[in-house]
Amino acid sequence: MIKKISVKTRGRGLYEITDEVHRVMVESHVWEGLCTVFIQHTSASLIIQENADPSARADLEDWLNRFVPENDPHYTHVSEGPDDMPSHIRSVLTATTLGIPVMEGRLALGTWQGVYVWEHRRSPHTRSVIVQVGGEGRR
Repeated sequence: MIKKISVKTRGRGLYEITDEVHRVMVESHVWEGLCTVFIQHTSASLIIQENADPSARADLEDWLNRFVPENDPHYTHVSEGPDDMPSHIRSVLTATTLGIPVMEGRLALGTWQGVYVWEHRRSPHTRSVIVQVGGEGRR
């Protein structure tokens, strides 16, 4: 089964999509297999991260902003604004595809793990995420 989900962002930050991914997985009726999550953008990414304490996500955002700053004089791709090239670099450093095992009809995420779209641009966007679930049904 394959489905596209739309994620509306309000600008830079992490947006949890675990429930939406889980819904696609349930609809697939896969008992054992793999759930692949893919984002169709080059200035946003996907991560699996702690979903209990928001300070972990804030610290990640702060760290990445320091690690990949805007307005670096070495950037040549600047026509779409000062946050565009850093967004592409941030996307390369994180992930555009995730693979999550499906075990006993559930995503095999740890207790405190959630699936997130990481928006790297400052302005709001609607991000397209493809979720594909494959494997075996319950025997």
